[in-house]
Amino acid sequence: MLDSKSEPAATALATTALSASVSLGWQPMRASSIGLAEQLVEHFGALVRNHGLRAGVRLPSVRALAESAGVSRDTVVQAYDRLAAQGLIVSRRGSGFYVAAQRSVTAPAVPEKSASPQVVEFDTAYLLRGIFRESGDGTTNAGCLPGSWMDQGLITGAMRAITRQGSRAEQSLLSYGVPQGFVPLRQHIASYLQAQEVPAHPETHLMTVGGVTQGLDLIVRCFLRPGDTVLVEDPAWFLIFGRLKYMGVNVVGVPRLPGGPDVVALESLAQAHKPRLFILNTAVHNPTGLSLSAGVAHEVLRIAERHDFLLVEDDTYADFLGAMPLRLAAMDRLQRVILVGGYSKTLSGGLRVGYIAAKPDYVHRLTDMKLLSGLTSSLPAEQIVHHILADGSYRKHVDRLRERVDRARIRCLRKLEAIGCYAEHEPVAGTFAWVDCGVDTEVLARQAALSNLLLAPGVLFSPQQATSRMLRVPVAMADHVAPWKMLEQILKQLRR
Repeated sequence: MLDSKSEPAATALATTALSASVSLGWQPMRASSIGLAEQLVEHFGALVRNHGLRAGVRLPSVRALAESAGVSRDTVVQAYDRLAAQGLIVSRRGSGFYVAAQRSVTAPAVPEKSASPQVVEFDTAYLLRGIFRESGDGTTNAGCLPGSWMDQGLITGAMRAITRQGSRAEQSLLSYGVPQGFVPLRQHIASYLQAQEVPAHPETHLMTVGGVTQGLDLIVRCFLRPGDTVLVEDPAWFLIFGRLKYMGVNVVGVPRLPGGPDVVALESLAQAHKPRLFILNTAVHNPTGLSLSAGVAHEVLRIAERHDFLLVEDDTYADFLGAMPLRLAAMDRLQRVILVGGYSKTLSGGLRVGYIAAKPDYVHRLTDMKLLSGLTSSLPAEQIVHHILADGSYRKHVDRLRERVDRARIRCLRKLEAIGCYAEHEPVAGTFAWVDCGVDTEVLARQAALSNLLLAPGVLFSPQQATSRMLRVPVAMADHVAPWKMLEQILKQLRR
């Protein structure tokens, strides 16, 4: 019950609400390509943002506005819900919708332009940020394959098939996944690995992860402590260097030769540093695109056994090989080898689905670490990948993708040769070319970055951050004219 002092305020509020209802003046444009609900959102949004409606004003009821404008109540409900989601209006139970108070947001200060050229902090974080930046011209920005090279229909088709499963699909969308991973997916991966002589049982030797990156992160956190020594290949994938640095471990590089790690250096380094583990690519090494030879593989396993360290086999690019890869995990029977693989490079960077194959007690420890660090992985994503793998479409897609990548890699290498950049050992597979440009490629990459061209210099692939003349070039760049002109121009300037 209102007292005498509150009656004028209540009367004023009612009057304001009435005047707002009368003066809104929205009428639908039925011939427009814009939906009625969206028209209403734009109309009210403009009024609120331009202060045509003050904070606290009550909007017309759903029924009143629907009747006055000649639209359905559902149209008004949709519009009000969208306006509320944008924070422009608020709903008060039993009372209606009111204009929300608008808080001004101060734009960040624009730094003054410096007379000297901007110095790019070219490190791993810079390259990672650039890889995930939108590119307006369709270039790949040193990262993944272009989305246009992928088969979106595979993913959307799998999503439709899963949603047609009714209550089972609803349950998967509303629940956590299984700690060790979606069982049918693990069963399919186990069959695939067993056919390639890796003795992986779906219940005891396999778990799913949110992509290879998470898999490697779990392994690092599970098996390493600050002060431990880790061996990595030199050159190797730059992201793992950053992760190991944050762990506070001692990172030692093992030179990479055409057939794999330099086993003489590996023996010496293992003797001197007593490493806990060695992280390496065996099939389609990143960045060289080369693969492990049988002789080197046997020697790596013998050295690991003599010096008692684990081998982490990063299988990220194996599907680009076109033949059954030679895997340490198959030769070792998953005794001291931990195999990590995934599907982001071949299906979609957004489908963060991967797996770890290891001995049972390792899988148990890693599953516990997965739960502690992020609970379960995405069940819908794992179901999508399983559907694509199980219906046979993945194999056909990868065959087509690999052929396209192979053709692009050849074109890319020939274009690089034309501007004086050469691969000492031409890669047989993979999405990159690793070439000697004859100049310090960090300087080259800094110059290119000023023109919004992202390149990956060899310094980032060195665990010691050593100066390098090597450059990793995405083969998809072969399809674009502008980057080549820019790269050639910068190289000419640096070679003078």
